[in-house]
Amino acid sequence: MTSDSSPARLDAQPDLTLGIDFGTTNTVAALSRANGETLVVSFDAPSGATTAFRSTLGFQLHQSRGGQPPERVVTAGPWAIEAYVEDPLETRFIQSFKSFAASAAFTETMIDNRRYRFEDLLSAFLFRLRGHGGEELSDLPVRVVVGRPVTFAGNAPDERLALSRYEAGFARLGFTDIRYAYEPVGAAFFFARTLKSDATVLVADFGGGTSDFSVVRFERSEGRLTSKAMSHSGVGVAGDAFDYRIIDHLVSPELGKGGLYQAFDKQLPIPQRYYTAFARWDQLALLRASRDMRDIRALARTALERDKIERLIEVLDDNHGYALYQAVSALKIALSRDEEAAFSFVAGSVKIEKPVTREAFEGWIAPELAAIEAAVEEAISRSGVSADAIDRVFLTGGTSFVPAVRSIFQRRFGMEKIETGGEFESIASGLALIGREADLDLWTERLNVVV
Repeated sequence: MTSDSSPARLDAQPDLTLGIDFGTTNTVAALSRANGETLVVSFDAPSGATTAFRSTLGFQLHQSRGGQPPERVVTAGPWAIEAYVEDPLETRFIQSFKSFAASAAFTETMIDNRRYRFEDLLSAFLFRLRGHGGEELSDLPVRVVVGRPVTFAGNAPDERLALSRYEAGFARLGFTDIRYAYEPVGAAFFFARTLKSDATVLVADFGGGTSDFSVVRFERSEGRLTSKAMSHSGVGVAGDAFDYRIIDHLVSPELGKGGLYQAFDKQLPIPQRYYTAFARWDQLALLRASRDMRDIRALARTALERDKIERLIEVLDDNHGYALYQAVSALKIALSRDEEAAFSFVAGSVKIEKPVTREAFEGWIAPELAAIEAAVEEAISRSGVSADAIDRVFLTGGTSFVPAVRSIFQRRFGMEKIETGGEFESIASGLALIGREADLDLWTERLNVVV
């Protein structure tokens, strides 16, 4: 099946192109003009202007007047977080939904007896992102270049399914030329502007859910920069996995994980499943509303360390999940700067404060580091060049600040080859620049479907 837009319109060079880095944690949008200038879209969020629009949705129940039934108001980004923190019980909060894009097992979710498929969630999110973008996104261009991970998150991910869902979601905003480019390739285009000579570049992009790598060759000919993608690799672990390791080692044991409870004449271990919800803070509210919560309350009477279960109940009852993940983020930032830092989670009567060394943290995330290093080696192997032939290494994404991650590249390539910059905006800017390439088919793919 083919698109209803004519080939002439699709292949014409538009005056403006949009690049969208739709991330697991944050989404960034950038515009590229005919003169090659890029503009990263800024959002006037409740806590101040930001270019990182959180990849979240909130369905908040509002009471109507005049006897009308209550209605759900849909929010997104920082506004969804604000609504959820203020009223968690009346807000259906969804974050990191990108992680379900390639999952055939995810077909829909029910919200107020209405079915939402992935493309419904995506289009709802995009419409609200556009609304908060103000004048910069008031008139959308014909062409959008959407970032995609090298490897989608999840078990047995179906990338064609994911891209077809993307297509449906983006088409609802009126785009007629929708293209997809690997996220690290977008970062490579952003970085290439600084190159003064020919170079083979390894780009490492660390998101919330995936870590992606590309080897790209850039050459200058007659004053024009040309490029060739040589290889790609990726792995479904990144910053979110690091967060969970911190919680699993520092917080969950203080909330009863690993403890025992008395069952008649036996002492049994407290079920581990109560603590898997801490992988994402928004899941904690769902745990509170589940049948498990009744069992957790009962444990407070039979647990050998009753005070720890009471802390767990308070964290769940009083919606301390967001504050917990803010504390985790603060620790990661501190350990990126210092060899030792203090973890401090204080919410209500719950107080968990512990010193943490960088060495200990690196031990916790050792499995993720090994997976990342293996994916880097895979990208080099697929490129057909040796590691010595890599001229520059460009690191982007928040997790690139973690010293243990950076040391993978320093050991392999030497510190003098490492480059950073635009950690949160480079991909979107690069995608917008790709949209201006004369031969887009070398850098992007386009689905031939009607949506």
